[in-house]
Amino acid sequence: MKLQPVIPPAASRGIRAFSLIESMVAACIVGVLFVSLYGGITAGFGALGSAREDLRATQVMIDKMETLRLYSWTQVSTFGSSTSYIPSTFTESFYPTTTNYSDSTVSTGATGSGFIYYGTVAVTNSGFSQNYSNSIKLVTITLNWTNGVARSQSMSTYVGQYGIQNYIY
Repeated sequence: MKLQPVIPPAASRGIRAFSLIESMVAACIVGVLFVSLYGGITAGFGALGSAREDLRATQVMIDKMETLRLYSWTQVSTFGSSTSYIPSTFTESFYPTTTNYSDSTVSTGATGSGFIYYGTVAVTNSGFSQNYSNSIKLVTITLNWTNGVARSQSMSTYVGQYGIQNYIY
């Protein structure tokens, strides 16, 4: 048994091809997909940069909180006076001062690239109404920075007169 191939007439051959409108719609869909892809990549890098800024801000605040452990109760309680040991304002750079990097663009120093964190330290009464309220101070460290968008982060802790600093001195 022999089968003859069926050859469509010449008029129906053009139906199998894509029209100009179908090609343009497909090109528009591909264009939207590429724009969405690059938009997602940009948003991902933006979120990564924001997370790095937050992490560095947390590192700076923890560093300042850890130095509080080294102050005696007298030094903490005289905050705001002329004999205060704790600075009320400070600045830190996004890239810390270092010379351990092999890439010279990253080793920026204190005035290098990146941006600056501006910090404030506030030592206030604890707000407790118990008998020991005069033996506890509330310390709040606040960081502000601008890297396109103004951002802020703060951290608070209590310092007691009979706390850990008595073991150091």
